[in-house]
Amino acid sequence: MQEEFYRIKRLPPYVFAEVNALKAKARAAGRDVIDLGMGNPDGATPDHIVKKLIETVQNPRAHGYSASRGIAGLRRAQAAYYKRRFGVTLNPDTEVIVTLGSKEGLANLAQAITAPGDIILAPNPTYPIHSFGFIIAGASVHDVPIGPGIDFMAELKKAVIACTPKPLALVINFPANPTAQVVGLEFYEELVAFCREHKIWLLSDLAYAEIYFDGNPPPSVLQVPGAMDIAVEFTSTSKTYSMAGWRIGFAVGNQTLINALTRVKSYLDYGAFTPIQVAATAALNGPQDCIAEIRERYQARRDVVVDGLHHAGWDIPAPPATMFAWAPVPPAFREMGSLGFSKILLEEANVAVSPGAGFGEYGEGYVRIALVENTQRLRQATRNIKQFMANHLSGSNSGAKTARKKAVVEASGK
Repeated sequence: MQEEFYRIKRLPPYVFAEVNALKAKARAAGRDVIDLGMGNPDGATPDHIVKKLIETVQNPRAHGYSASRGIAGLRRAQAAYYKRRFGVTLNPDTEVIVTLGSKEGLANLAQAITAPGDIILAPNPTYPIHSFGFIIAGASVHDVPIGPGIDFMAELKKAVIACTPKPLALVINFPANPTAQVVGLEFYEELVAFCREHKIWLLSDLAYAEIYFDGNPPPSVLQVPGAMDIAVEFTSTSKTYSMAGWRIGFAVGNQTLINALTRVKSYLDYGAFTPIQVAATAALNGPQDCIAEIRERYQARRDVVVDGLHHAGWDIPAPPATMFAWAPVPPAFREMGSLGFSKILLEEANVAVSPGAGFGEYGEGYVRIALVENTQRLRQATRNIKQFMANHLSGSNSGAKTARKKAVVEASGK
């Protein structure tokens, strides 16, 4: 019997698996691991949303099959959100679809529009579904480098010239996971003009639209005139309303792409449980002060981490958005790579982070720190890291030197 299937063979080993295994082992041994790896919101969903779910779930008529493309009220609520937030007018019947989180929407759109051999452009480093959704669908992904000091538009133009056949689509993600990079509307204007010229579909992941700091709301690519001709955008309630486990997201924009996604989804699911969709409608239509509270919580956590690590001797840039800090591996540990550094940080400081290599080859040299613990726990994490750094940077600590050498050897596979 065949043991390796075509699509499974195209998926590389999961880089995060080693850190996850070590984390589980440490916790089984009774160690207090501070987990800043997975971007899993820890705050409670706002009370009025939960109450609407409870109210609706008690109606026995709400327990049947739902609508694959989302109930009408939720689609109208998402269209209203785009109008008040971005000034973008959407037809809720033809330009909005509800997805089971933005991840499912991206993966099913990949299935809908991709043929084997198609070329998709995706940023690197990036959230894995941005590339692997298309790899699973049979496409070839051409990486476009992104990150600190990189001119993304220049790299994109080089990538398009190098691609044969011409690219079918480009995936973008701002504010970016994992790098936390943000862009302005002028960037989108240049990008839309370029993609229109080269007849490239534009797929925007705007999951962190409401998690921004220092008073600069991220724009939508759909604000650019002409973007609706080529672009679709994905958003989610996961981070905005601390509803990650509820699995409610949206795709909006170009009618051709929305129709394609709707067609595929009609064969695969009946949509999210209706009471969850009703509660998500209440989230979008109800009081929005909860968004500001969630945003302020992440900003306070960001400041604790950046300040605490500075005092530990590890200077990292303050992210302007998202719930992540994209931190360069300290120079003394750079030789062991992002995976080796993540493992030794877990082993010796009881702090779990995500190795940058897990987000693509250009993520090497960085780790992603998720702001998913309260400020007290984050201060404890920075204290642990400060002690860890002191142990390794003192010239007399031979045990620390041995640990670093071991981590380098393990990371190199020797």
